Amino acid sequence: MRAIGVSNMPAADVRAADALARQHGWARFTSCQDEHSLLVRDIETDLIPAARDLNLGLLPYFPLASGLLTGKYHAGQPLPDGARITGSQGAQDRYLTPRNWAVVENLRTFAEGQGHTLLELAFSWLLSFPETSSVIAGATRPEQIDANVAAASWTLSADERAEVDRITRG
Repeated sequence: MRAIGVSNMPAADVRAADALARQHGWARFTSCQDEHSLLVRDIETDLIPAARDLNLGLLPYFPLASGLLTGKYHAGQPLPDGARITGSQGAQDRYLTPRNWAVVENLRTFAEGQGHTLLELAFSWLLSFPETSSVIAGATRPEQIDANVAAASWTLSADERAEVDRITRG
């Protein structure tokens, strides 16, 4: 069986495409692939409710905001040589903002207070959305794959999710 999905399509267009597919008996989308992370939450307003209504899976990409949510970067410290964000001025301009640094430090403190890492929080939070089918995570070394897989073991409580919302939405 084959399935089709969509990437970066506005929620209204996803709904319209689904209506057309139903009307004509065409194959419907099964998933949406969009950027979603603790730092980029725009899709929660429209796309996630559409996915929920249409029973679509969500495949978030850039779950670690070009590495900023891995825990290896610290505000005011030099960026490590060879790191993903170090080699991309565009990613630095996009993610290394004063607001994001503050949010990341608060998230790090929260995660560590729960006995977890920032990386574990980033993945577990994404997986706490029922619509999330899988998380698209890049890795350049085998130990990163192991860490990404292990990160999924933390199931956030409602109180922990509420605290993440408080931190990320300010």
